[in-house]
Amino acid sequence: MSSRRSQFWMRMGTRFLPFADAATTELPLGRLLRLSLFQVSIGMAFVLLNFTLNRVMIVELGVPATLVAALVALPLLFAPARALIGYKSDNHVSVLGWRRVPYIWFGTLMQFGGLAIMPFALLLMTGRGAVGGAWVGILGASVAFLLVGAGLATAQTAGLALATDLSPEAKRPRVVALLYVMLLIGMFVFSLIFGRILSGGFDPYRLVGVIQGTAMLTMLLNIVALWKQEARVVGGTRRIAAPDFATQWRTLTGEPRMRRLLIALALGAAGFSMQDILLEPFGGQVLGLNIGETTAVSALWSAGMIAGFAYAARALDRESDPHRLAGMGVLIGIAAFAIVVLAAPLKSVPLLCLGASGIGLGGGLFTVCTLIAAMDHVSTDKSGLALGAWGSVQATAGGVAILLSGALRDGFEALSMSGRLGVGLVDQSSGYSFVWHVEIALLFATLVAIGPLARRTDEKRSRQLPQLTERLA
Repeated sequence: MSSRRSQFWMRMGTRFLPFADAATTELPLGRLLRLSLFQVSIGMAFVLLNFTLNRVMIVELGVPATLVAALVALPLLFAPARALIGYKSDNHVSVLGWRRVPYIWFGTLMQFGGLAIMPFALLLMTGRGAVGGAWVGILGASVAFLLVGAGLATAQTAGLALATDLSPEAKRPRVVALLYVMLLIGMFVFSLIFGRILSGGFDPYRLVGVIQGTAMLTMLLNIVALWKQEARVVGGTRRIAAPDFATQWRTLTGEPRMRRLLIALALGAAGFSMQDILLEPFGGQVLGLNIGETTAVSALWSAGMIAGFAYAARALDRESDPHRLAGMGVLIGIAAFAIVVLAAPLKSVPLLCLGASGIGLGGGLFTVCTLIAAMDHVSTDKSGLALGAWGSVQATAGGVAILLSGALRDGFEALSMSGRLGVGLVDQSSGYSFVWHVEIALLFATLVAIGPLARRTDEKRSRQLPQLTERLA
């Protein structure tokens, strides 16, 4: 009876906690969850930069959306380096005997430094400081955002590679997926926390406290996450005999299916990312929501992402095709953006909430399924390179999309408000609506790119079916 009860609770755990079976004897669940704290800190920084601060800068501080988009996109200048960071951590030479820990630690230090100087730079940029002009603030803010971006890229890439090192080969995709769920949980929780703290109205002193508190919490979470995770190699690590980075990169991207997957990933990441800096300002300017309410909309987006990850986990357990699931996420995203477009003329906050949740759900499905599909293309000794390639393409495409979104919104709004596009478009929501339609077009292009991958999987299964039937007979 005791054995049956144990089996029952094990089945219940894996049924309602889709990633509970990611734990193994080598990597117990407690240790895995502690390691995942570095993803929680990254989710916290992502919410602060992409959701809370862009709303504060555009609405409360009056910074042009183009400048805000440029600042938010600056951290993603390091996105192309993720593949190189993964490769370097695979082959890092250290007398201390660590490969991944030095990259995670110095990435954490860069995050801390950028967040420490960021609030003062933002206040100087808007003319609220007593020293220097706006250009000093813009320069300081640029350095701060660059430091945070470099730290995020370095710590996340090396941290994900460390997780794959610690887990058995069969569990690696699920471990990486669990880490991304923790990223989204961090985004959801801190969206609510930041919204609660800033709900009483804008206060410069409170803003400084929030950003510097984030810096301190980043250090604390990452230290706890790293503690006694990577075993030291006695006598130090040695370089592994392997082709150079350029050769391995050409081999990885030279495979046709991998190349098509990366193209679909770039289009989808751009399509889902253009709204990152505009969704909260849209709620504030068009629908009249305050800071706490717009941050709650971001929390709904994060909750949708978590739901997408959970559904993908259960579907992949049933051996569903990750390419097909990614395409399903794109379709959900198209419908969600159409709902957000309708929220402006109808002045409907519930439609905005529904659309934000749908964008998160579709983006979560697309993200985790393309990640697992990319990992299926490489051997285990190249996990850092594969994760870096996926991360670099996703982050680079997302950064370019964020940068363009601010310029497109400002440019189209200027044309529409001047009356050059007709009386019907003289509305504050026109610039936002134009960006939503661009995202819908990008997601349709993503479907075109990813469709052949799912079709080829179906063809492969149809060829294998007669063989399986013959074996069963």
